[in-house]
Amino acid sequence: ALHVMNADGSDARVLTASLDRSPSQLMWDATSRGIYFMAEDAGSRHLYYAPRVGAHRQVTQGAQVLQVTDMSAAGVFVGTRTTASEPANIVRFDVRTPQTVATLTRVNSDLLTGKKLATTEEIWYTSVDGYRIQGWIVKPPDFDPSKKYPMMLEIHGGPHAMYNVGFSFARQDHAAHGYLTLYTNPRGSTGYGSAFGNAIKNAYPGKDYDDLMAGVDSLIGRGYVDTSKLYVYGCSGGGVLTSWIVGHTTRFAAASANCPVT
Repeated sequence: ALHVMNADGSDARVLTASLDRSPSQLMWDATSRGIYFMAEDAGSRHLYYAPRVGAHRQVTQGAQVLQVTDMSAAGVFVGTRTTASEPANIVRFDVRTPQTVATLTRVNSDLLTGKKLATTEEIWYTSVDGYRIQGWIVKPPDFDPSKKYPMMLEIHGGPHAMYNVGFSFARQDHAAHGYLTLYTNPRGSTGYGSAFGNAIKNAYPGKDYDDLMAGVDSLIGRGYVDTSKLYVYGCSGGGVLTSWIVGHTTRFAAASANCPVT
């Protein structure tokens, strides 16, 4: 939560008591009447505002990963923005019209011109204990749902971290070679509140494994996965879960436990 107090430590209070997310990159507005900050939420990162008196509000919207780095006294923000189909570029927007974003750079246009990119589909599915899990399917260019594709399950580290909707060159490369990629935020991930993030306390690995397998089952249920060609990989905490997975199921044809702390 976001707290403020006087310089002598008096009058300490919480400005975001109803926001179950972690504020970062705090910036006072020009009048010092409130604070702008960034927070992760369900695969995206957005700009928020918390006045010294009153309720906080979310300033930006949509499936994006925004990283604000500076603001003017007039309320013009600059930073970087990325989506599933766009690598990060420098952007500018006015706080009064935050959905009107001016993209100031196209630093990868030479690399991506003429390329067919993968498409990314957001999914939600139900796991054990009724937990709702968010994930994304990255599909090869010219995807045909009547065909069968090999699938990679990608697992993030931490485990307290959050996969997001930003552009990934690695996933684009996998897709260009004909693979589906599934990446998810199982319980223990950030961006979904304290209870969700703490659900694996003293129980890791555990039901986060069930969350990952429920995601694989959900994708297989769509009918376009070659179940003889399932693969799994992850780094750090994702490497730990990869190691756990190959010890608990034989469904994966190959696995890469990268930088695991095992």
